[in-house]
Amino acid sequence: QVQLVESGGGLVQAGGSLRLSCAASGRTFCSYNMGWFRQAPGKEREFVAVIHWSTGNTAYADSVKGRFTISRDNAKNTVYLQMNNLKPEDTAVYYCAADRSPVVRRTQYDYAYWGQGTQVTVSS
Repeated sequence: QVQLVESGGGLVQAGGSLRLSCAASGRTFCSYNMGWFRQAPGKEREFVAVIHWSTGNTAYADSVKGRFTISRDNAKNTVYLQMNNLKPEDTAVYYCAADRSPVVRRTQYDYAYWGQGTQVTVSS
């Protein structure tokens, strides 16, 4: 079992930055790929980024590539999402999720564990 708690959301102006954190409980955190997803009002939840549990390989949605960076600290059981040059269309609830797979995946249905989400609002 893995329990996930996100933090770091808030209100920021367009062009600003935020860093989201996701703290995990459980001894096996380091064996899970960790992903970030987001859901805007009236829209489906969508993939944002993922990091492999051992290689550190990453993947990003095209909409955030070059602006967002995912990282993890296995010693602290924490995964981060650094978001720079934020845009109003980045406004959403952001969720972290854990997936026990040998490869990184982008589909939300592959992820077994989810946090409660943190709100990010970007004003224009």
